[in-house]
Amino acid sequence: MNELISAAAQLAWPLALVVSWMAGELAHRWTGVPRISIYGLAGFLAGNLALEVQGPIDHSPYLLFASLAFGLVLFELGYRINLRWLRANPWILATSLLESGLSFIAVYLASTWFGAPPISCGLLGALAMATSPAGLVRVLNEQGAGGQVSERAMHLAALNCVAAVFVFNLIVGVKVFQTSGDLLHAAGSSLLVLAVSGLLGAIAGTLVPLWLRSVGGKDATLTFALAVLLVVAATHVLKLSPVLAALCFGLAARHRRSALGVTQRNFGALGDILSVLLFVFAASTLTWQNAKEGMVLGLLVVLVRMVVKVGVCAALARPSGISVRKGALSGLALAPVAVFTVLMIEQTRRLGVEFNYSLAPLTAMALVLQVVGPIITQRALVWANEAHQHKEV
Repeated sequence: MNELISAAAQLAWPLALVVSWMAGELAHRWTGVPRISIYGLAGFLAGNLALEVQGPIDHSPYLLFASLAFGLVLFELGYRINLRWLRANPWILATSLLESGLSFIAVYLASTWFGAPPISCGLLGALAMATSPAGLVRVLNEQGAGGQVSERAMHLAALNCVAAVFVFNLIVGVKVFQTSGDLLHAAGSSLLVLAVSGLLGAIAGTLVPLWLRSVGGKDATLTFALAVLLVVAATHVLKLSPVLAALCFGLAARHRRSALGVTQRNFGALGDILSVLLFVFAASTLTWQNAKEGMVLGLLVVLVRMVVKVGVCAALARPSGISVRKGALSGLALAPVAVFTVLMIEQTRRLGVEFNYSLAPLTAMALVLQVVGPIITQRALVWANEAHQHKEV
């Protein structure tokens, strides 16, 4: 009997991945709902079922694989960022700074009003600044989307992720150094992490295209995938930011004139497999108990975050060159944040920092946006007439 239980436990993860993938394919075919929403829902159900059957689950063996999947998406997002556009239209940067900054302030104040501890409020505010590149890019690729809303959403997501990583690391630094109260030390540590992470990604983005040119490789999919794996593993070992490193890798590769072939969008079958693992992993770490306890504050954070992002993007739409309607839809497309939240928390745990009192509202926010966020992004693309492979729900 014990051997049977052990064998079933070893098959649990592969079985969960296969069932999640099948559910995602069927739901997308029948209803048009984004596959990743179903992956997230299936992962949440599987994780909570396993928790009831076998008790607390050790997710650490899968964190590196999930980070690799996230790194591939971040690389692709970084590759699709056009720095010339940001220089030609500084209102994009202004929009990002304002929407992410006001998201932090609004969520911090809302959480304070709700009675949450100060560091918990700061953590919620920092994560509310970001948009999950995994959710956004996967929906864009699945819908074959392209246009003003799609491009603007990608650039805003990349910029607000960098801002969120900095503020998040600053709050972690405050937590680590709060006994000494050395805020300058915390800020300096956060800046150092960002600088070294960005430098690591830039070096990879310079060396890999040189290698491809020297060997004359035509299909660079495997080369870039292995390089992303190395960069992500290095950030884990050095306790740096895989988010910034992978983004800078893609950005540097693009501006080194390294061609990204069609087969590299989503990284083909490798990217599809890792995508299933990423969204199932992220949702499986969320427990219903935490979600239930933090649901009210979590829903408040979701609402405040969306109002701020849509409002700022709409308010600055005309100065930045688009209609107010498309500006609002760009803000609406920034809904996903769940995977970013889960991975940032899991990576922080590796540093020995726990935010136990923050997990309930974070879990609720992540659970809601894990399922609903991709659907909101999809609807924004449909309403902007940029979803070219959409099936009406």
